[in-house]
Amino acid sequence: MQAVEISHPGGPEVLRLVERPEPVPGPGELLIEVAASGVNRPDVLQRAGAYPPPPGASDLPGLEVAGRIVGGDAAALSAAGFRLGDRVCALTHGGGYAQRCVAPIGQCLPVPAGWSDIEAASLPETLFTVWINVFERARLQPGETLLVQGGASGIGVTAIQLAKAWGCNVIVTVGDDAKAHACRALGADHAINYKTQDFVVEVKRVTGGRGVDVILDMVAGSYLARELQCLADDGRLSIIAVQGGTKGELDAGAVLRRRLTVTGSTLRPRTTEYKTGIAAALRAKVWPLLEAGRFKPMIHKIFPAAQAAQAHALMESGQHVGKLVLSW
Repeated sequence: MQAVEISHPGGPEVLRLVERPEPVPGPGELLIEVAASGVNRPDVLQRAGAYPPPPGASDLPGLEVAGRIVGGDAAALSAAGFRLGDRVCALTHGGGYAQRCVAPIGQCLPVPAGWSDIEAASLPETLFTVWINVFERARLQPGETLLVQGGASGIGVTAIQLAKAWGCNVIVTVGDDAKAHACRALGADHAINYKTQDFVVEVKRVTGGRGVDVILDMVAGSYLARELQCLADDGRLSIIAVQGGTKGELDAGAVLRRRLTVTGSTLRPRTTEYKTGIAAALRAKVWPLLEAGRFKPMIHKIFPAAQAAQAHALMESGQHVGKLVLSW
């Protein structure tokens, strides 16, 4: 099969198209003929040598794919309600940048009715991440207000749409006015250009001084102290990435007085059993929204798989709104 491998840690140019043996599914796994692979920030970090795959995972990048089932544990397939030839999208442990990929059956979901493989490949990584960190860990409730740092990212556009479907108010930060317009078109109530506006001042203004209930943060670093100022009493800060650095100042007194919660998580190291539970929750609570048209696929650009380096360069530039996808 063809695959995109990381020849050595470095910039986008280290990605190269190669021939690799097809993977063999083990117990509880299925083999997918990949039509499309999602591109995500963890892929970029892995390519740079900063996010190694967990033990036993493929060294190939790629954490989400969509395509057809072409092999796997027959009994487990039947028990999960799948058959050979079914179209699925899957969260993988790695190996998604390839024409064939194995995935635990419990981390696979049917391609939503009416969705293409390209669109479906944009779903697993962002949906799993948002569901875990916004709805489970941060406990966002209908009527509450969510602040998304980086509203135009793949995570951001997913968080906007799910939070609005839950009956929440959404504020986002973005880097330019075009991204602000795109986020508002998806349902964001307010979009703050962090390059020209102080997001703390703006959050206080649009919430009447109250602050927000939940913040989904991909920056950390120097943002942490400012984000506590944005939280309402009993607010929750959920950190999913550290693009601004791993260290920052927190006012512990404010955490105590205002009953604030600071949490965070990474998805890749979690167990298959845990991810299987998340997949079941998504199928029950989110898939009906997708199939009812209440969630729009946001694909910024589709690249031939051989142009994975260009996809990574675009992701690192930040000049995209929504997801980047590789087509096989």
